[in-house]
Amino acid sequence: MFQWLKGKKKPEQLEVISPITGRLVSLKAVPDPAFAQGHMGQGVGIEPTEGKVYAPFDGRVAHLMEKSKHAVIVEHESGAQVLIHVGVDTVALKGNGFTAHVQSGDQVTAGQLLLEFDIQAIQAAGYSVVSPVIVPDGLNSVESVDTGQLEQDSNVKAKTGGIFTVHLR
Repeated sequence: MFQWLKGKKKPEQLEVISPITGRLVSLKAVPDPAFAQGHMGQGVGIEPTEGKVYAPFDGRVAHLMEKSKHAVIVEHESGAQVLIHVGVDTVALKGNGFTAHVQSGDQVTAGQLLLEFDIQAIQAAGYSVVSPVIVPDGLNSVESVDTGQLEQDSNVKAKTGGIFTVHLR
């Protein structure tokens, strides 16, 4: 009955590729206490140099903030999720300066364009563009998150390299 499961090995870890091109910063450097103090989950911050967000792995758009378009959650088949939150307090822009290329429920492949955003418009409105990329707390499929691979304050290029590893249960 379950022949399709034979030979399928459950992955032990998930490499999360950079969804944004920019400068990698510690989550502690994100100018929002909820993110900086790890209350939302583990991960990193990226100060973008390009206004595009790409899928960090193959998966499904679990949630897109449809009105504000400032954040997206991508879910891996393992159940692990990554929240990509463009800037801080950018929900207040009500979608101005943001364009979504996906919607909740869409299947996506690693490196697929999810969102575009206007860095200058966000900064002109007085908001930080430092963008948290985190694994939300409370996911049953996640054992731990290892953010130690890259040196903080290093440059990362979207779609090309891992920014952290999610160890799966």
